[in-house]
This record gives sequence, structure tokens and C-alpha cells, in this order.
Amino acid sequence: MRPLLLTVALAGAALFLLGHHFELTWLRLLSKPLPIICLLLWLREAPAGHYRRWIAIGLGLSLLGDLLLEWPADLFVFGLGAFLLAHLAYLTAYLGDTRRLAPFDLLIAALAAGGMLYLLATAGGGLGQMLVPVALYSLVIGGMLWRALARIGVAAGASAWLAAGGAALFVLSDSLIGINRFVAPFEGARYAIILSYWLGQFGIAASAVLLLARPAHTATASTTPSLAER
Repeated sequence: MRPLLLTVALAGAALFLLGHHFELTWLRLLSKPLPIICLLLWLREAPAGHYRRWIAIGLGLSLLGDLLLEWPADLFVFGLGAFLLAHLAYLTAYLGDTRRLAPFDLLIAALAAGGMLYLLATAGGGLGQMLVPVALYSLVIGGMLWRALARIGVAAGASAWLAAGGAALFVLSDSLIGINRFVAPFEGARYAIILSYWLGQFGIAASAVLLLARPAHTATASTTPSLAER
């Protein structure tokens, strides 16, 4: 990432953590969008196309979700909706690279998302009226993780691993939110949630920018139809 963008992103992250520590809502609200805005600006360096477009849409929806969750009102459900759409955008980006079944990756994603849903639904007082929205959200994030993992071995190596790592960290962040909100609040939850979220978003954005590193002959081969396809 360019030094200026990296500096602004890190400054925004530091100010947000300070706002958390001192319970300054206005500082959290002003600083939280900065890292994602910097990632959106950095994304302009990625090659134009289906993948960059849907990653940008996902980052934009995540930015909206950040603001909704941080707004001084209970907008959790609306924030959940924005992030659900962000996951769908990332899933669409990953599907553009491959639609292979990848059953082992599907199993990993199903265990991660399904296990978390089971924990949230059975611990304490359960999810109550939030059961259906959270179940839908779990289905979508599981699908997003599955398709990110399925890119490994298909997309450029660095891009595939960054997307998979970013998706896994995003799922971890969402899981920590669920545990902290519906199971049992725990010490340092807010810091673990936001740091894993930012690192996840960085990995996902970097997976688009790193597509520039693909060899020219690989890019040509992937975009030029064979004689049988013409």
C-alpha cells in the first residue's frame, strides 16, 4: 500500500482504538471509516474487471455497515444487513474466477459457519427472534469462505491465499461479534473483533491488487477463449 494511504489507515485505526478506550463515540464514528476508505483508494491500483468491481462493492457495503454499527443508536440489524450484502459481493467476486465444487473447501466452510451458528443458537438464552437473520448470515458467510478457499490453485497464488486468509479473518471477526453479543461478553472482545476485521478486509483488497503480479502469459491464457469456445 502507498505510504500515505497506509499512514492514514493506521492513524484511523489508532484513533478508533483510542475512542474505544475512552468511550468517545464521536471519535469512533469519525475514525472507523478511514481504514476501509484507504483500502478503496488502494483498490484503484488493481486491474479493472469483474473481480475488482465486486471487491469494491463489498468494501463499500462494509463501510456502510461500519457506520451503521457505530452510530449512536441500535442499528445492529441494519449493520448486519449491510455486511451480509458485502459477503455476497465478495462471494460474487470469487465465483468469477472459478465455480468448481471444491468439496473439501465446502466442508471446512460448513463446519466453520455451521459450528458457530450451533453455538450461538444453543448457548445461554439462544438467539430468539434473531435466529432466522443469524442463520441466513451464517449461510452467506459460509458460502463466501467456501468460494474464497476454492480459488486456491486456480487464481494467482498470492491473490488466492490473501483472499482465503482475508475471508477466514472476516468470518472470525463476525464469529467473535456473535459470541460477545449472544453467548458471553469477554475481555478485549472489541479489540479482537476490529483488528481481525481490518486484517481480513486488507487481505481481501490485497487479493485484487496482487492480481497485477500475474504473469502476462497467464492473464492472456485466462482471458483468450480456446478455438472450441469460439
